[in-house]
Amino acid sequence: MAEASAPEKAFPVSWEELHRTGKALAWRLVDAGPFEGIVAITRGGLVPAAIVARELAIRVVDTVCVTTYGTSGDDKTRGDLKIVKPPSIEGDGEGWLIVDDLVDTGVTARAVRALLPKAHFATIYAKPAGRPLVDTFITEVSQDTWIYFPWDLEQRPVDPIAALRLPR
Repeated sequence: MAEASAPEKAFPVSWEELHRTGKALAWRLVDAGPFEGIVAITRGGLVPAAIVARELAIRVVDTVCVTTYGTSGDDKTRGDLKIVKPPSIEGDGEGWLIVDDLVDTGVTARAVRALLPKAHFATIYAKPAGRPLVDTFITEVSQDTWIYFPWDLEQRPVDPIAALRLPR
């Protein structure tokens, strides 16, 4: 008999929750600024960056485009990190705000920090392995939790957590 794997700790996030926590992030950041602009880490950081930009009245939003997932087409398999498009701002990031949806293992955060070492780094969610790399975050989740963002979801029936328990 094959060994059963532990059930995934799923953490689905609704649009409303993402907006609420994005606004909470802006409240935490208001005294850390003012910022010249935001560098959103694509793709996950685009929506939180838009919310923060609106709340902090920031009009300049740039992107750094990074790929680490999706090389196999399933968006859960890690591949090699690649900076697809560096930010267009010059300098070390001083006075700038980096925004992402999540810091997980820290692989992406380290790469972006290397590009903009003096920028303020903010995420909505943080996992323990990546948490030391960000300056500001709202919610910490365990390392073995998979966050499902609203752009990754469709409404459908799901089994209750009890049905996912490992056989004893």
